[in-house]
Amino acid sequence: RNLALTHFMASYGNMRNPVATVLDQYVRQCAIEMSCRDLALAGRFLAARGVRRDGSELVTCRQAKRINAIMLTCGTYDAAGDFAYRVGIPGKSGVGGGILAIVPGRCAIAVWSPGLDKRGNSVAGVAACDASFDDARESVTRPIAALLSSR
Repeated sequence: RNLALTHFMASYGNMRNPVATVLDQYVRQCAIEMSCRDLALAGRFLAARGVRRDGSELVTCRQAKRINAIMLTCGTYDAAGDFAYRVGIPGKSGVGGGILAIVPGRCAIAVWSPGLDKRGNSVAGVAACDASFDDARESVTRPIAALLSSR
């Protein structure tokens, strides 16, 4: 399936590298082993507007904003809308059961549990994210809620 999808994308001129190279790199990236701590540290730059711990820029602030937006709208597969509504922060899940959640300007959080739901997301991981951000203090929808409640 990945080979077919890679060829499909290449047929639209969306790749700068050969299909074999792209697919090889994709498969290698899918096989990275890391702990929850490693995952949270890897995503920290997204919470820090593209800046590493040492102060150097990994991606621009604009690029970090775009990545967070993509994570919010697509990061949990077909459950992205539900995750965005319930949790309210950008998240990216993986089929290994990990979820990286970003609180822009604050922190990156990682959770892991291998049991997946029908949409391919960690059941316990989604529940943990939902419970952690249930009061919407860190939700990207908080400013909207605050505006509406002040009327």
